[in-house]
Amino acid sequence: PLYSSAASDVYKRQEVFIMFGNKILDFKDELLKDLNTLLSFESVDGEKNDECDNALNFILKRAEDFGLTGERTTDKSGHITLGDSGKLCGVLTHLDVVPAGNSWSVPPYALTEKDGRLYGRGIADDKGAALVTLYCLKAIKDSGVKGVNTLRAIYGTGEETGMEDMENYFKKNPLPDMAFTPDSDYGICFAEKGILQLEVSTLLNNATTLSQFHAGRAVNAVPDRAYVMLDSSDYDEQTLMRLADASDGDFEFNYTIDGLMIISRGKAAHACEPDKGYNAAAALVDLISNVYTTKETGSICSFIDYAINKETNGRSLGLKMSDAVSGSLTVNLSSVNIEGQTAKAVFDIRYPVTVSGNRVLKQFKKVAKISDLKVTVLNHEEPLYADKDSKLVKLLSDAYESVTGEKAELYSTGGGTYARMLGGHGVAFGPAFKNDDVRMHNADESMDKENFFKHAQICLEAMYRMFTDGE
Repeated sequence: PLYSSAASDVYKRQEVFIMFGNKILDFKDELLKDLNTLLSFESVDGEKNDECDNALNFILKRAEDFGLTGERTTDKSGHITLGDSGKLCGVLTHLDVVPAGNSWSVPPYALTEKDGRLYGRGIADDKGAALVTLYCLKAIKDSGVKGVNTLRAIYGTGEETGMEDMENYFKKNPLPDMAFTPDSDYGICFAEKGILQLEVSTLLNNATTLSQFHAGRAVNAVPDRAYVMLDSSDYDEQTLMRLADASDGDFEFNYTIDGLMIISRGKAAHACEPDKGYNAAAALVDLISNVYTTKETGSICSFIDYAINKETNGRSLGLKMSDAVSGSLTVNLSSVNIEGQTAKAVFDIRYPVTVSGNRVLKQFKKVAKISDLKVTVLNHEEPLYADKDSKLVKLLSDAYESVTGEKAELYSTGGGTYARMLGGHGVAFGPAFKNDDVRMHNADESMDKENFFKHAQICLEAMYRMFTDGE
């Protein structure tokens, strides 16, 4: 024989090992049916908490249907566990989504298949991957695999609003020995920039001409629509219209009983890549600041104009910086709310992994002080910088290569995932492929259908290897 009995057994084990990820394809129709249900929940944390509950309850109920052990551990988190020995291996996903926003060509809270793509809010971030994780557990259980480790799928419903869900989860539950979160791109994200989300405000709205300004609902998204109300003269209105025509913005002028309303339309994008969008709020501030004085528009608009304007690199804030590991700092104007005595704006800053977050905050406050603005830290997440040579990275690399036939690229991101909650024992891994414009945090969020199931195969392969790979 070409192989000894022992060698033949090793060969057979390797062959099964490499092909295990394909088993997820046995559940394609059932998975898509459940995905339609999961996407139907408008699970926006802080706005639709009951829908967040519905999404988590749905996952746990389906786990029960599959004969898996699920548990709701806090108000905003739960897990499903397979096995009870060895290392604790985790896969973390979230069931909350950012608001749908505007300009969808299909219903945002449903699964739509069109032109080879799967559409719906959360299909890429992160409900699609969350449901795949459940079906991976089902595939492993149904195959009768005897693992040497404990495999745990962990679900949260507050990732988009600061990850307090996972902070509370890990107060009650142990950190995994190794874990990944399919909430980014392929290959393997070993570094995530620091995240500073800041609010600037005034005690009193001191604008004399501007009565209202509203834009943005999600702190981690580029606002695609904004509007302002102005008590303006005919001369000012003509000047504004001429400037609007000459600009690269998309503006609409309406006359109301309360004054002139200007609507600004832009393009949404994830706050970690603000240059991929067009900030409707920043464009509107730029327009009105060319016509009105600081006194007329107020301190908030004045600050946005001189410290941010339409920049995304922090140059005017004195924060333009980068490093070789994770790239450049970015700044996103996330929201503006001015009405009555309320005047505030929110910013999302992603800073390089080798930079001190306190240094960034100190500089931001220094510039805001010029306009006598109060700065409040809404959320601060320290950077993640994982070991490129860890056993986890090798395991995930091998799983990726076994399905795709390609080496997994190591990369960094400005996005923030549950990986930074794992004490260096986890990384982000999938589900989006870099040649696929999934439009996270944008209208018409979607994934190529073939890529969706390729991710499912990779995810199952990785989970199988974690479950069965002892020392």
